[in-house]
Amino acid sequence: QLQFVESGGALVQPGGSLRLSCATSGFTLNYYSIGWFRQAPGKERERISCISSSGGSTTYADSVKGRFTISRDNAKNTAYLQMNSLQPEDTAVYYCAGVSMVIGCRARVTQFNGWGQGTQVTVSS
Repeated sequence: QLQFVESGGALVQPGGSLRLSCATSGFTLNYYSIGWFRQAPGKERERISCISSSGGSTTYADSVKGRFTISRDNAKNTAYLQMNSLQPEDTAVYYCAGVSMVIGCRARVTQFNGWGQGTQVTVSS
């Protein structure tokens, strides 16, 4: 079964950086696009980034463009989200999920699967 586990969340001061990991075991990621999402209390779940199955194409929400970088290492069955210049508005639970490359990063949020439990990122002074 497709199942991701997120890790790397922490309490960080404004301007700080974190790198989140999204890992799987037991199968290859070669044929899946991977998305990162976040949800703050009282707000809608937001798609913040997505990477194609090969890693050749990436997309970012305007809210994180220029600050966050998505990457993947298919040999390690892991995707990453490097987050720089973090601000209080970035405080949320961060999730990752996958979708078949047939659909790819154009997929709707509801088409992604394998959601993990999320990892908490808190940006505060």
